[in-house]
Amino acid sequence: MTVAAGIGYALVALGPSFSIFVSVISKKPFLILTVLSSMLLWLISLIVLSGVWRAFLPLKSTVWWPYAILILSSVSFQEGLRILFWKVYKRLEDTLDAFADRLSKPRLFLTDKMQIALAGGLGHGVAHAVFFCLSVLTPAFGPATFFVDRCSQIPFFLVSAIIALAFVTIHTFSMVIAFNGYAEENKVDQVFAPTVHLLAALVTLVNFASGGCMVAIPLLYCMAVLTLIHCGKMVFRRLIEDQNRRSHL
Repeated sequence: MTVAAGIGYALVALGPSFSIFVSVISKKPFLILTVLSSMLLWLISLIVLSGVWRAFLPLKSTVWWPYAILILSSVSFQEGLRILFWKVYKRLEDTLDAFADRLSKPRLFLTDKMQIALAGGLGHGVAHAVFFCLSVLTPAFGPATFFVDRCSQIPFFLVSAIIALAFVTIHTFSMVIAFNGYAEENKVDQVFAPTVHLLAALVTLVNFASGGCMVAIPLLYCMAVLTLIHCGKMVFRRLIEDQNRRSHL
């Protein structure tokens, strides 16, 4: 039964990501490479951050502000990497468009660009789930489960999986929003991704309070839903604008 539970926790964290991969990403080799490259980049960033903060550990569990500093520095570093990731992608996009022009082929369509952004975001989200959830699931396959005093209502492994799913959703679709913001020079979309990332990360500090997981988890999913809604509206608007532009050509 514990093996089934361990597999279930992993599917909670990564099941929707696997569905996106199968239905969208797996059909195009370039998107697969984008996911793998993005995942590697974010995993390396998390390893680097953990190496830097290792010198300051263990932090006092009774004090919350050192964790806030850790989160702020980590989110700032990752958001800097997001901008770097965008610049690398933009150069690659320009190269592909130039190559298509030489061969008299069509340039990348808007849907292609959004799928690339989705693949980049999926890599970021999966890296987060692997680092913060799957890496601690090994004991879940053992003869028992594990609870913590501050969240005695839900098994620790299930809490980790549920939180990981929220962050996977936020990272995946906020990358689409951020890439659109950089492409359109839309300040709202540019600020949205780092703001939601930081707020979601800070919300996890609520877990330090007794029963805090019962508050933190709903708040995280509110942010995930907000990200989905904003991304959906942005994509719909861009597709309508692109369709109108093409109809006038």
